Amino acid sequence: MLAPKHSKETVHSFTVGETLQDRYRIVRQLGAGGMGAVYEAVDDRLQATVAIKETFSVDDRLRRQFEQEARLLAQLHHPALPRVSDYFTENGRAFLVMQFIAGDDLAQIISQQPGPFPRAQVIAWADQLLDALIYLHTRERQIIHRDIKPHNLKLTSSGQIALLDFGLAKTHAADQSTTQSSNSIFGYTRRYSPLEQIQDQGTSPQSDIYALGATLYHLLTGIKPPDALTRAAALAHSKRDPLTSGNEALSIVGPELAAVLNKAMALNATDRYEDATQFREALKRVGRKDFQSNTQVAGNSGSNHSSATLDPFDSYSILKPEENVFQISKRKHVPALFAAVLAIVLIAIAVAYPGSVTNTSAGLLESARHVNVRPASDAATLRLSKPEAPAKSAVVRNSSASSSGEVKRVNDTQKRHPSNATTPKSRSVKPPPFSIAP
Repeated sequence: MLAPKHSKETVHSFTVGETLQDRYRIVRQLGAGGMGAVYEAVDDRLQATVAIKETFSVDDRLRRQFEQEARLLAQLHHPALPRVSDYFTENGRAFLVMQFIAGDDLAQIISQQPGPFPRAQVIAWADQLLDALIYLHTRERQIIHRDIKPHNLKLTSSGQIALLDFGLAKTHAADQSTTQSSNSIFGYTRRYSPLEQIQDQGTSPQSDIYALGATLYHLLTGIKPPDALTRAAALAHSKRDPLTSGNEALSIVGPELAAVLNKAMALNATDRYEDATQFREALKRVGRKDFQSNTQVAGNSGSNHSSATLDPFDSYSILKPEENVFQISKRKHVPALFAAVLAIVLIAIAVAYPGSVTNTSAGLLESARHVNVRPASDAATLRLSKPEAPAKSAVVRNSSASSSGEVKRVNDTQKRHPSNATTPKSRSVKPPPFSIAP
């Protein structure tokens, strides 16, 4: 990546414990490059961990643009973007203070565990990132990131993805560009940047679409995509595009998802998706089909849950459990559990006092028929051939849960009263379905 000019005298790492602005205490350096460095620090005033970014540029105009970047990013509020809280200069050096996001970036994870990421997880991350790009691209002052790659994507503690490092970002307002994007300064990352950015022909939202497509290709296949300049040179010589289709590189990617990536990574910007919204909808169609397919497989294997109203992209996650189904099932179990507890109590009483329970229950029901006046609908439910029937029926209904001795007494009762011999079967209480999508 090309970098702006800087003074070697001003470029040195901070030592642990150094303090900036009598407030920010340096903990460690997180990374450094040609454009600048990033440090982890503690805000002693607020007792909060922050990230401090330094620019190496000494040009006054570029310093003003760095300050404009800080002002611009301080206005951004999106769950996939870090918040900026401060900007200052000290000893001729410019710094930007932003939210610290702990954890490893995807490039570090790839180096530790080479190979493709799960397809469903990558689509979920892409949905979050495209939501952030829609937010950036549709602002009054349009922001183009221009450096989307695994190194600038960090996995948060909640499992969501964060887009970092706006060092190459630029904004557009009334045909003006800012934030280190003048004609004299440009940068790119091989394998992830589009052809127009590498050739310094200007960038647009389609440039971010290409970079995200190349990043997703790497995450899904475990293979770095060839850079756009190499691809263009091969096509110029009537050779095959060195970019292997995602499903050819790894069959699990599938032809439909591979086609989405190919369109996002088209060398000509006009052949890509018109905007991040269109790209996002294309990925959502693939993700929803995957979810529905896996749901059907789970249903055929015996899982009992419905996905009719479940959007797998709700709350940025296609791994979200079916909360609505879980709540409905939980309510249905309340009457069943109450009935089971009541049955156990009645059985225990029947075992201890078999004759007394029968006579007492029959007497109570007989008194209720003479004393209480009920509506016709209620009276119809109490029409019984004999006063003793309710008590005996209650014992019979719970015969399946009693011991062998209890069953014998019930059979004797049934012999004396054949009309009440039919015993309804007890229903087993199943736990509520709690499925996790792919």
